[in-house]
Amino acid sequence: MKSKSFRFLWIGQASANFGDVFYIVGLISILYSASESVFYLALLPFISTFGRFLSGFVSPVLFNHYKLTTVLVRSQIGKTFLLLCLALWVAFSPHAPIGIIFVLILLIAFLDGWAMPATRAMLPRLIEKQEIVKANSFVSVVDQTIQLGGWALGGILVALIGGQPVIWITFGLFFVSSIMMSLVIDQTPFHRRDSKDKLGKVLKEGWEIIWHSPLFRSIHIVIFVETVANVVWIAAIIYVFVTEVLHKSEAWWGYMNTTFFVGLIIGGIFCSKYSIVVVRHLKKIMIITSFGVSIITFLFGLNSIAWMALILSVLIGVVEQIKSITYETYLQKETTAEELPKLYGAQSALISLTFGLSSLMIGAIAEFFGVRVVFLLAGVLLAGAAVYLTFNRSSFPASYKS
Repeated sequence: MKSKSFRFLWIGQASANFGDVFYIVGLISILYSASESVFYLALLPFISTFGRFLSGFVSPVLFNHYKLTTVLVRSQIGKTFLLLCLALWVAFSPHAPIGIIFVLILLIAFLDGWAMPATRAMLPRLIEKQEIVKANSFVSVVDQTIQLGGWALGGILVALIGGQPVIWITFGLFFVSSIMMSLVIDQTPFHRRDSKDKLGKVLKEGWEIIWHSPLFRSIHIVIFVETVANVVWIAAIIYVFVTEVLHKSEAWWGYMNTTFFVGLIIGGIFCSKYSIVVVRHLKKIMIITSFGVSIITFLFGLNSIAWMALILSVLIGVVEQIKSITYETYLQKETTAEELPKLYGAQSALISLTFGLSSLMIGAIAEFFGVRVVFLLAGVLLAGAAVYLTFNRSSFPASYKS
């Protein structure tokens, strides 16, 4: 992974990810100070998710007309400009309608929804084929490390200097990311499609790529089910589980989130260090980890011992990360360079919409039947996904040459 372009890509993405975390932390502080409304805080993730869903849905049109590097750079520059507008608006119009802030949040999320599939599709173009698992693992470890430390650091910065300065720090990080992305060189030939196809047909391209391939279809059916099940790991559900089942203080809510991200990092490091083994046994590892996630989630729901919950949280992170990397590897190895960004765009839209709706559903089930029930239900859903993968294992190559 000595490619300069790969280095620019992950540094740029890391800067953007740090900025995304600081941006949300700063906005939470600003919105709550301005409105003291929990409803406005709840709108923040909903609007961000909706924006990413819209951009993922229309992304095939963009990928048909522009190189990935162009999409990546322009989306990041666009995010940087919008964030500058947001920072100036908050600084000079503190009592202005909050609706303007939400419009800017929607637009930033919309551009971010283009950047995410473009970045993921770019990665296999910048490295040797035998390095895909190692590269995915490395990028995942960097991302999870930022998620682990970024929220804590963002919270400290907000406490020390306030929400507005944190937004300006985010602007600086986005600016650095824009520079890094502009230095990425993609040698993959690009053929602009001045297609006369109807818009509806173009928008369906990513979905058709998924549906017409037994391998892609199987993976995305499982991703859909797992997205519904994995809603149980959102902060709100974990918070209720800690207080009502474990009978612990709010500090344990932080411990649970931390141990989960530690598990994700460990899983990424494992795949990076033993990438050759993972590639040689990709199908077996995918199926084993799918059952593993189900069993651990089910045990988590049955458990009421605090220290055991931390151990299970680490384990779920490790196994979830390894499983996700197997999916990513299959998609990148079996898709053409032209198809991959469209596939990721459709996947982003699917996950965003499913996660948003499932959050409401899982929240309602937890409210009426108890938080323990949603973990048991998630375990059953994940088991069903693992069984489905097992029955469709013939669609997957057993391994790849390292």
